[in-house]
Amino acid sequence: MTEVQTDHQTLIGTESSRIKVWDPVVRFFHWTVVTGCAVDYFLLSDGETAHRWVGYTVGIALVVRIVWGFLAGGHASFASFVRGPRTIIAYLAALKKGEAPRHVGHNPAAAAMIVTLMLTLATIIVTGWMQTTDSFWGVGWVQDLHGLAADWILILAVVHASAAVFESMRHRENLIWSMVTGHKRAE
Repeated sequence: MTEVQTDHQTLIGTESSRIKVWDPVVRFFHWTVVTGCAVDYFLLSDGETAHRWVGYTVGIALVVRIVWGFLAGGHASFASFVRGPRTIIAYLAALKKGEAPRHVGHNPAAAAMIVTLMLTLATIIVTGWMQTTDSFWGVGWVQDLHGLAADWILILAVVHASAAVFESMRHRENLIWSMVTGHKRAE
């Protein structure tokens, strides 16, 4: 193997050294949100029927993921990765020192990001839906909150993707590809 192939193999792992981490529900949710947010933010105009249907689709995916987070086992379970502030702060301190351990599932910082993304997504979905009702149609603060949350999720997504690239390089493991295949390196 050439050096490039060896590096690529290190990043994706061999079949025997890989384990299933992300189940189909988690991966479907992830890519539905990525696609839906990108389409609604960059391609469709607010208020368009297509914009609303994309939002409803993402909303259904969010509800399914939340239910799955309580029912599923393994790394999909909220109990497996949601941690308190002390754990997150300790992890970030260890990361700053270059001593943060690798996690097969979400590390504490990534878990905090996932929860933040889900809460922001819920805000976008609820305020988007509110704008379709007689009670909240044309209400300024609802429109403003919807727009701010949409901008905020874009910023969070950039931070999240950048952190995934950083962690991929740090642990020599392609984390973005693992969200496609569901597999990560075992060790």
